[in-house]
Amino acid sequence: MRIFSKQFSYRSKKKKNNIPDGLWNKCPECSHFIFHKTLTENLKVCSKCGYHFPLTCWERMEMLTNKDTFIECEKGLTSLDPLKFKGPKTYEQKLKEAHAATGLEEAVIVGRAVIDKTKSALAITDSRFIMGAMGSVVGEKITRIAEVALNKKIPLIVVSGSGGGARMYEGMLSLMQMAKTSGVISLLKKNNIPFISVLTHPTMAGVLASFAGLGDVTIAEPKALIGFTGPRVIKQTLKQELPEGFQTSEFNLEHGLIDMVVERKKLKETISKILEYLA
Repeated sequence: MRIFSKQFSYRSKKKKNNIPDGLWNKCPECSHFIFHKTLTENLKVCSKCGYHFPLTCWERMEMLTNKDTFIECEKGLTSLDPLKFKGPKTYEQKLKEAHAATGLEEAVIVGRAVIDKTKSALAITDSRFIMGAMGSVVGEKITRIAEVALNKKIPLIVVSGSGGGARMYEGMLSLMQMAKTSGVISLLKKNNIPFISVLTHPTMAGVLASFAGLGDVTIAEPKALIGFTGPRVIKQTLKQELPEGFQTSEFNLEHGLIDMVVERKKLKETISKILEYLA
């Protein structure tokens, strides 16, 4: 019996090793295994439970814009290290690692594109780059693309997926971006330039408390975590049980923080209709 067990174990491992990596994805919500190609074709949404897998900024750009219409702006901006941050890793090391892992210069891409029939200004944050946290470059790029929208009188769409809030490695320079981005959004409102804010999982802290929370229309993907401080910290501080689904998109919709929850498949169509109405 022992010999059989060893042989069976050896054959099982050998068979498993013959399966190429990257063919299947496991849904973290329902543990369902999904063929990678099928998941990609479904815009990285679990076909069983509807869980929305994270997307890169480039995947979101391709999903939202007409093919070959995106023109990236404000390239070449990179963060400095004003505080000479010390720790297990320096800020400079973290930036280099984030760049190597993502190929991005910073946690946001901005540019002009066409969404169906509407010329638009677009900004998309990427949580893979230091959790999408807003440093001086992120704030500057969002401000500059908002100014493009203002000058060209085209709508602005910002897709936020920033779980890091303001970037602590830059101290006050990072916090200043909250006021700066909020200021330029107020100019859009004064000039009747539409601003649509799209919140994805997670959108937290200083990002939500500035530009991401100021949309003329605010849309969220299903079950995204949206709030200023995470539910675990709030629970520990208040020492109270939190309501079921606290800080999810659906909870925020019910309590009036956002305007609608839209599945990823319908996001481009929904934004297009809103732009048509507002224009």
